[in-house]
Amino acid sequence: MTQYLPPNAPTLPEGMVTTALELPGYKIVRNVGVVRGIVVRSRSILGTMGAALQTIGGGNITLFTDLCENTRRDAFGLMAQHAAAKGANAIVAARYDANEMMQGVTEVLAYGTAVWVEPIA
Repeated sequence: MTQYLPPNAPTLPEGMVTTALELPGYKIVRNVGVVRGIVVRSRSILGTMGAALQTIGGGNITLFTDLCENTRRDAFGLMAQHAAAKGANAIVAARYDANEMMQGVTEVLAYGTAVWVEPIA
């Protein structure tokens, strides 16, 4: 199934995604299923040249750091939208994975278990 969500699709409330197996203060009442957000990005020629120049001085390569951060944020957002579209209000066991598909082209996958939670009384 190809994942295409509209840019303004509903998403989860802030703080309702965790890498833990449970969400503190809430009980899981329904497992909605696995959700994911996939982003495939390539480095631009100019960005690669700029990053190569940054390597001369050593340290953090900010051009690549920004690319990675933006890609992970976008994958995370798609995962949250996918969960909301399936009727979940939280995600547990959230993870990231990345694979180089070809030189300069990387897939970033955010995935987790979409659940419906209710506050513990």
